[in-house]
Amino acid sequence: MAPHAGGDSSSADDKYKPQDAVSAALTMGALFGTGGLFLAAVKTSLEKKHVGPWAVFSKHGNIAATFAAVGTAYEFSRVASANLREKNDHYNNAIAGAFGGAILGLRAGRIPAILGYGALMSVTSAVFEYTGGRIQGAGRNPDVDEYERKEMLRKRYRRPVEETIAEIGEGRSIKLPGYDERRAQRLKETYGFEVKPVCADPDRA
Repeated sequence: MAPHAGGDSSSADDKYKPQDAVSAALTMGALFGTGGLFLAAVKTSLEKKHVGPWAVFSKHGNIAATFAAVGTAYEFSRVASANLREKNDHYNNAIAGAFGGAILGLRAGRIPAILGYGALMSVTSAVFEYTGGRIQGAGRNPDVDEYERKEMLRKRYRRPVEETIAEIGEGRSIKLPGYDERRAQRLKETYGFEVKPVCADPDRA
């Protein structure tokens, strides 16, 4: 049977595209391993007794290995889950966090640590992805001009000057056109005599 020609084209555009889980895992493992190697070098430099440069690998190499294993397990699980589910959402990060945390908990060698690290990393990763995956918040739309966006925000939260003056009152350098006439009228109504507005600028008198 031929497909319906008038079908929704958006479903075809939004169709999930499979990713290479092995390549992504190796890349992430290399990045995490490099970070772990840096931490191992820092820890080696803080040793009180003199150690050679190879102590980074012989004494603290397990740090780099653990970081590389966590990064590899996390990224492979995330991409593999997305490929199997054909969806890119926070559930993939939750699954990946569980595997990555479990690898991290293996250093303790106890089941509670493995489960605890896995659960903690799973929840943290899922929440981070669910809330936008950015520390500073959701990203801005690149198609929206920044000046227009700020002008829209100003117009949205800007209050009319008449409303502001109605709350705080005129005076104290806050004057609308016709302020002197209104002030003279209020003085006349209150005290019973007329005050003629005085202009301090002789050119305007």
